Amino acid sequence: MLPLRDMNPTRRLPIVTYGLIAVNVIIFLIQLTMPESQLQQTFINQAVVPASASAHPFALETILDVIRSMFFHGGWEHILGNMLYLWLFGDNVEDRLGAILYLVIYFAGGFVAAFAQVIIAPTSTIPLIGASGAIAAVLGSYIVMFPGVKVQGIIPIGRISTMQSWPAWIVLGMWFALQLFSGFGSLGTNADYGGGVAFFAHIGGFVFGALITLVFMRIVPQPPVEERKQMLYERTKRTPF
Repeated sequence: MLPLRDMNPTRRLPIVTYGLIAVNVIIFLIQLTMPESQLQQTFINQAVVPASASAHPFALETILDVIRSMFFHGGWEHILGNMLYLWLFGDNVEDRLGAILYLVIYFAGGFVAAFAQVIIAPTSTIPLIGASGAIAAVLGSYIVMFPGVKVQGIIPIGRISTMQSWPAWIVLGMWFALQLFSGFGSLGTNADYGGGVAFFAHIGGFVFGALITLVFMRIVPQPPVEERKQMLYERTKRTPF
């Protein structure tokens, strides 16, 4: 499924989510002004290169590389897909946990994701770029807090596409299952990553996001169940689920 919207209202404007999207888009637009050779050299010098990160995992430069990597993207499809998922699911995580814990999930998830891939391919010289690992952590957080929320999206069936609504646990669960299947399927191949995708970064980020959210939910008071159902009812205009 290509998700397009979720039936999940927020109580406040998701300023942090919008800010992250804006920064990612601005940096991508700057990338578009750079010659290809310069851009590739920038990725090598300023993004995470597993061979370097595995040799110096705690160096300041490695930490900065991880942060910078979260804001680089490899093309239009890459950034549009990432920003779509962040826009759809990030606002509710921010709304429920607050800006600070949300940023912890995002950036800590990005670090865990990067090093999950470094562990899998410690000698790789291919730079890791993209916000996918950090956003995977947000998805892991979302599936813990909002498993039953309906997500609307397009399901392609041959040459025909149909709009469907599925619970978040199915939509995001299928996404995670695909990462697992593709990630473990790529092990033992000659490529560093399956088709150029760092699947284990996605896996690591998602698992981290889910686990840390279970901890955060004990720290941050959650809205009563009935209040959550009423919020969903007001948005969907149908029987609460």
